[in-house]
Amino acid sequence: MPVYDYACAECGNFETVRRIAERDEPAPCPQCGNAAARVVIGAPSLGGGSAQASEETGSYGMRHRGGCSCC
Repeated sequence: MPVYDYACAECGNFETVRRIAERDEPAPCPQCGNAAARVVIGAPSLGGGSAQASEETGSYGMRHRGGCSCC
């Protein structure tokens, strides 16, 4: 399952493993239990104005850990 970043207003950022269908829903903070919004970062634009995805970002906006075999 993919790993997503979330930001708790009280405790800061954390990562959690979630299903793709749940990625945009708030996640409970593991420290305080408050609902935390997903951190969404756009892919950088490299040269000539054409948008290119980062090598570490998948098609659903998830980060891949080293050695993943999905892409």
